[in-house]
Amino acid sequence: MRTRSAAAAGLVVTVGVVVASAALLLVLYHTLQQSAQTAAQSRAVQLVEQLRNEPAGADVDPGLLGTDGQVGVIQLLDDRGKVIHASADAPPTPLASIVVPPAQTVSVGRIQLAGDRGDYWVTARGVATPAGPVTVLVGADREPVETTVGTVAVLLAISGPLLVVLVAGATYLLVGRALQPVEEIRFRVASISTAQLDDRVPVPPTRDEIAHLAQTMNDMLARLQAGHAAQRRFVSDASHELRSPLAAISAALDLVHHRPDMLDAELIDDALIPETHRMRDLVEDLLLLARADEQQLARRPVGVDLDDILATESARLHGYSHLVVHSSIVAVRVTGDAAHLARMVRNLVDNAARHARSTVELHCASRGGVAVLRIADDGPGIPPEQRARVFDRFVRLDSSRARDDGGSGLGLAIVAEIVAAHHGSVQIGDRAGGGACVTVTLPADTDSYVPADANR
Repeated sequence: MRTRSAAAAGLVVTVGVVVASAALLLVLYHTLQQSAQTAAQSRAVQLVEQLRNEPAGADVDPGLLGTDGQVGVIQLLDDRGKVIHASADAPPTPLASIVVPPAQTVSVGRIQLAGDRGDYWVTARGVATPAGPVTVLVGADREPVETTVGTVAVLLAISGPLLVVLVAGATYLLVGRALQPVEEIRFRVASISTAQLDDRVPVPPTRDEIAHLAQTMNDMLARLQAGHAAQRRFVSDASHELRSPLAAISAALDLVHHRPDMLDAELIDDALIPETHRMRDLVEDLLLLARADEQQLARRPVGVDLDDILATESARLHGYSHLVVHSSIVAVRVTGDAAHLARMVRNLVDNAARHARSTVELHCASRGGVAVLRIADDGPGIPPEQRARVFDRFVRLDSSRARDDGGSGLGLAIVAEIVAAHHGSVQIGDRAGGGACVTVTLPADTDSYVPADANR
């Protein structure tokens, strides 16, 4: 990259120098040419003024016949084209065989004398004198112009390549310095493995794009570390949860293997079947969370009557003799996967029933195009600092959420995944009078269903 950048910079500067030099030489040449021709025309005007006002036979002012760095040659021709006055070093023959009428000016153009005796831009001007008509020829010298332009061209030819080399070298060094932090980042990333996810790449203090890249990479490494740690915890917790029912089933089977007479309905009903169901439910929960990780929830969206699901759960709770159920259910429809939404409501209701002392409250309504589901209980509640953590997997806050109470620590995690898959939100707050209140908001399906006003 350093070489390519230096080569690209050198090429761009080369093209720029060539174009700029050509433009400079062209402008310089035309500027000097215009200046020389203007000086020649001014000298012709001066000669015309003197010849017009001098009496016949008077000599021309020698100062007006002198030459300088711009005016190179002067000739005065009579009406027959014969040279009557000329500057020093002027050729004896006319520069141009031309007779210009009085008060007219003609640009003769470039005239190059033989034998490298001179190269001029010649201007001719006619004037009527007391001795007769005279043509004034003044030649602007081309040699100083070409010498000056040639000198500038040589200087540009020398300085241009030096400038190209300087720019290419500076680009090579600067790109190398700019890429040095990138090489350090690459070297550090190459040394990071799954056993060293706590390592971070160096962040240069320049606060530029490379520093932002390093910071972004560190953020990515932090996410990978957190994900890796969460995955390890998940595998460990899943193994721990599966170990308990497998151990119970294995112990029962070992007992039956050595004591076949112990295989009776009580062992099957109290040990084998409950532990098998528990392990099946745990495996199903893990599979559902795996699908959630792959964003495969809510893949068959249909119109779902959320009030019907909550009414079914309310009827089921009435079978709990120790619970008082208060329901406020208004008809509301959402779009989503019916089975997963039912699973979400069931998990919330079971969680409330598990921790309630005596009362469970179920509320469902539609407000501003949003379906609102609230499930509350009068249990011990959840501390504010723990309310985000309870949606993590395999989280039990205290002994009241122990495995013996039927919880695996996945219920609220499944709720969070299902709600997120349906573009909703879930929050935990306090219930009026004590306890916890879980509020779920989902986009309501207002196009296909008009909520009723009557409570159930």
